[in-house]
Amino acid sequence: MQKSTAKPETITIRHLAATLADSHGLPKSKMNDMLAGMVDAITGHLKKGRRIRFSGLGILQVRKRAARMGRNPATGEKIKSSRKRSRRIAACQFVYPCDGW
Repeated sequence: MQKSTAKPETITIRHLAATLADSHGLPKSKMNDMLAGMVDAITGHLKKGRRIRFSGLGILQVRKRAARMGRNPATGEKIKSSRKRSRRIAACQFVYPCDGW
């Protein structure tokens, strides 16, 4: 039995803007500007450490990780790891039944 190696289609903001523009009767350029503004707003809120909840989709947030002591697995030498910020996307329960999750 062979697994399907077909790559799923990637939808960009431009694709979303075209779809929304068609369904709402607005120009594509205006919808593209609106979505670009939304992405800028989301980025700004995440940089400030806020969580963003998309009802029916999930939660976006940036978490701060403290500095810690690590170990080089090859030599066993202790290494100090600096503090980091990591992004987290928590999908809501309605997203999980989709194929490929």
